[in-house]
Amino acid sequence: MRIGTFADQAGVSTRALRYYEEKGLLHPERTSAGYRLYTDEDIETVRRIRILLAAGLNSDLVREILPCMVDDGEFLAPGCDDLIAAFEGELQRIDSQIAELHNVRSALTGIIKAGRTRDLRSTESQPRR
Repeated sequence: MRIGTFADQAGVSTRALRYYEEKGLLHPERTSAGYRLYTDEDIETVRRIRILLAAGLNSDLVREILPCMVDDGEFLAPGCDDLIAAFEGELQRIDSQIAELHNVRSALTGIIKAGRTRDLRSTESQPRR
């Protein structure tokens, strides 16, 4: 099937499919005229790619681990032993980002609070008419 039909069936845009191909995540066959031809197996590959990207993994890591992922019916599961450690590393990276975002949020909250306090003080210090 061609890219437009495939994109509709896979639930993604044609742009996403071209990106997946550019990143080496998807390898459609080509006709002699250069048109992409997708198979039903490619739909499953796209589903797996979307799950892994939604889990916060970057496309380079997805390309590396995609061949080792197994579908257990409910989730994708690592089929290679060393992937658990890689996923744990990604989880630590995400936890660090969350902690940093909490720090940034606290700082911004402090700045907003200080600004509101200053506005209240300047309003209170103005003479009444």
